[in-house]
Amino acid sequence: MGALDPTLLDEIKFDADGLVPAIAQQFDSGEVLMMAWMNAESIAETLRSGRVCYWSRSRQSLWRKGETSGQVQALKELRLDCDGDTILLHVDQTGVACHTGRRNCFFRAVRGGELVTIAEAEADPKKLYGEKD
Repeated sequence: MGALDPTLLDEIKFDADGLVPAIAQQFDSGEVLMMAWMNAESIAETLRSGRVCYWSRSRQSLWRKGETSGQVQALKELRLDCDGDTILLHVDQTGVACHTGRRNCFFRAVRGGELVTIAEAEADPKKLYGEKD
């Protein structure tokens, strides 16, 4: 992809924890896949490698999408919103994006006043993450 222009980070409004929300969207279909957090290091890694890297709040470390599951996101374009407080990642998703084995993380919808599942898993999460039964 290329080197990080240092002025880019000046345009991003990171929160008090040094994070900014990032929305991943399939570049060709427009499907919204997921939301995760990025910090300056993960943004730089993403732009350098062309493979999306997030910040894991639970592990307090970089999280290279697909490092365990093989379900990687290749960066096509990184966009910043008008306020500089949200990133939009146009990606080419390999396989499923959600840790539940679904294509995207937005598989529940309110219908008739109830929360219902509108998409079934396409992959077994235990197999994706090497978990034993």
